[in-house]
Amino acid sequence: MSGPSGCSKFSRSTSTVKSISIHRAYLSAPSLSTMAPLDPAKRAFIEAAIANNALLFGSFELKSGRISPYFFNAGNIYSASLIDAAATAYANILTSSRIPEFDVLFGPAYKGIPLAAVTVVALAREHKREVGFAYNRKEKKDHGEGGSLVGAPLKGRIVIIDDVITSGKAVREAIDIIASSPEAKLVGIVQLIDRQEKGRDSDTSAIQEVEKEFKVPVEPIMAVGDILSYLEEKGGMEKELEAVKVYHEKYGAVRQ
Repeated sequence: MSGPSGCSKFSRSTSTVKSISIHRAYLSAPSLSTMAPLDPAKRAFIEAAIANNALLFGSFELKSGRISPYFFNAGNIYSASLIDAAATAYANILTSSRIPEFDVLFGPAYKGIPLAAVTVVALAREHKREVGFAYNRKEKKDHGEGGSLVGAPLKGRIVIIDDVITSGKAVREAIDIIASSPEAKLVGIVQLIDRQEKGRDSDTSAIQEVEKEFKVPVEPIMAVGDILSYLEEKGGMEKELEAVKVYHEKYGAVRQ
């Protein structure tokens, strides 16, 4: 879906429709047009992600069937330097974004567990914030302490920490877990990357749909606009920069 669908009572030329479609795609990420200087923690994370082959440029087929000029592989976040950079970036977002005050971080199994763990360490080390984290088991334990939840009691204001929202299915499962705890209230979600792409049957992204449905902010460590800002600042990667711009012109979600 690269342009408007359906009938219109106004007559427009093909060139006008194409221009409007591209402009709307760019509107999905303000930084695509303003290209504000990157936050140091975001820059450090992007650099570490590239160095550790977590953020890759090339040609990648996504689950949607789209061919993307970049790909983020969260499975490659295993080196000390990249884990540290991710933890610092998560902590900065939690303390300087739309995320309100919170009491507990919740890391959904499996990738969210280590991300939440290292983030509470960074919050204590760099922001003097003492918070706990909790996580769920995929399979309920019927011996020992039992149950499906581990860590801090799921009470108070909860922020979900995870890697990426693709279809929104996984994050909805995490939201259901929090909703089943009567003393817990979801107040926000932080993830690694927002591709800011529209869905197959919608001009909005999965993140926009989650924000609208659950009335909580979803903040990424990096969005496609941040990647473009980094490529522009760094220089020498003009081919990659242009490829990402063209891709976003075609698939970028429309800002609501």
